[in-house]
Amino acid sequence: MNDIVVSCTDLTARPAMPKAVRRYSLAALRSLIAARRKQARFRFDLKRMVTDNPHLIDDIGLTKEEVELEIAKLPFWQR
Repeated sequence: MNDIVVSCTDLTARPAMPKAVRRYSLAALRSLIAARRKQARFRFDLKRMVTDNPHLIDDIGLTKEEVELEIAKLPFWQR
């Protein structure tokens, strides 16, 4: 015979979620994805601008170092 006694409330209780786990709504997830896409598109356009028209970089107010840092954030297959 089993001599371990467990109450029903212990079996149905959900484990506590750690504070590090965040729950996002679908709208927040969509806006996060849209922001990442916008950043990636900016970096891709910046790379194309550097190769085609490098003189325009000064017009948008960026230095060569800032442009290189932004381009370095592109995925390796787009660099």
